[in-house]
Amino acid sequence: MVSKPVERQLYTVDEFETFLKLPENDDRLFELIDGEIVEKMTTAEHGVIAALLATFINMFLFTHPIGWVAVESRHRPTYAKGKGNDRLPDVSFSSKEHPITKRGAALYIPELCIEIQSPDDNAKHLADKATFYLANGAKMVWLVYPSKQLVETLTLDNRELLGIEDTIDGGDVLPGFKLAVKQIFPTV
Repeated sequence: MVSKPVERQLYTVDEFETFLKLPENDDRLFELIDGEIVEKMTTAEHGVIAALLATFINMFLFTHPIGWVAVESRHRPTYAKGKGNDRLPDVSFSSKEHPITKRGAALYIPELCIEIQSPDDNAKHLADKATFYLANGAKMVWLVYPSKQLVETLTLDNRELLGIEDTIDGGDVLPGFKLAVKQIFPTV
């Protein structure tokens, strides 16, 4: 996901909510990252990969109804480490213990957060997102690198880099879930 700073001014979450309601922002995606408003710019490849990941996780959830998957769903931790943040994981999984939020941001970070690198994203930006998610309640993060056809899976105590012939394991978050890495990268 290409992210581009909108302004350098720092915003509170209340100011961010007001910003989101402006008519010119209706069809745009924004995150609040440490008080800075950042617009998310998607590509077709990004959208296809997000849709594939959401589809495979949903197929698993039909037979293992332990929660739900969402695409570009807003999440905002409410405790000290998460102040000034309102995040949009590209794809996420939340267990049934979390209610489905019907308005505004969910006030928690999902158990699984997935971020897909867009051409203008750098690895540090994605690593910072993974660190934030894990520090604020995520149990697992997947970072997807389409240009290299790699997936990095992270937990608080483990990091694994998976190639095109490897398999993603849902671990304790999605017990029993397995997905071949090659299934999420569209072929031409």
